[in-house]
Amino acid sequence: MSESKAWIAGTTGLKLTPDEIAFFRDERPWGFILFARNISEPAQIEDLCAHLRDLVDRDDALVLIDQEGGRVQRLRPPLVPDYPSGSQLGALFRENEELGLRSAWLLSRLHAFDLLKLGINVDCLPVLDVPVEGANDVIGTRAYGKHPEIVTAMGRAAADGLLAGGMLPVIKHIPGHGRAFADTHHELPTVATPLEELAEHDFAPFRALADLPMAMSAHVIFSAVDPKNPATTSGKVVEEIIRDYIGFDGLLMSDDVSMNALSGDYFDRTKAIFAAGLDIVLHCHGIMDQMKAVAACTPELEGKAFERAQRAIEYRKEPDTSNEEELREEFQRTFEAVA
Repeated sequence: MSESKAWIAGTTGLKLTPDEIAFFRDERPWGFILFARNISEPAQIEDLCAHLRDLVDRDDALVLIDQEGGRVQRLRPPLVPDYPSGSQLGALFRENEELGLRSAWLLSRLHAFDLLKLGINVDCLPVLDVPVEGANDVIGTRAYGKHPEIVTAMGRAAADGLLAGGMLPVIKHIPGHGRAFADTHHELPTVATPLEELAEHDFAPFRALADLPMAMSAHVIFSAVDPKNPATTSGKVVEEIIRDYIGFDGLLMSDDVSMNALSGDYFDRTKAIFAAGLDIVLHCHGIMDQMKAVAACTPELEGKAFERAQRAIEYRKEPDTSNEEELREEFQRTFEAVA
């Protein structure tokens, strides 16, 4: 059995408050996630990551971030450059497949250079969602393209770049967020598309990358499978689609439990996530009353969930011997070549 509970926590600021220190020591999250509010300068980020690991007494504790490029990029200049979005990389792929794939690998490898030295070892990337015309732009330019073949190829290259740099990737948002006509931060979208079409379009990239160690769920109803519950709280979607059809047997974490696509209070939401068969619940905002409710309903990390968590940690490898400056120059040349 693990010494951790089955949740990932956010924090409120640049350093931990006394209340957070006591709470995390008692409630032992399996991992943590950082946002722009937690980011100042390199020494501060390193200290924060080290403090979080010290509190849970685990040197291998995972610290996550959403560092995609484009509008979802928590580290910004002067810490790191403003990087291109997934859609910009996808446009390059459509011009030149070889350059597009190389650019996806390079960007992820650069993310790894940026993040790992600060103590961050998981990047919630690649985005494997395949948007359709008219869908809400919550995914939008974050996606590599509107064709599953492009998203699959680019997603694999992006994941490989992170792994080469000693980082763990997280595929998201399984089993697909590309048809959502609402922003799940604010409301719950329902997708009424037939299952056969979902399988060919939405699920395909996730099925192709199901060997990867971690995935984040979609707060989206797929009425062809379960007309009442979003994937995050649907045992049918988790078992029949994610685990069975897609074939993903890695660590399945929720998207943020505080998003308004989910209903009920934090006790209800957390219980529903675990009842559906997810391994880990994610709480992002660091709001203490919410975290206390989530932690109160979160079990010890044990059984299958613990095995998947251990496999994910063991999936991380030492970084390759790539030269950072050479790769940065190559990445710059790649985009200049098609500018």
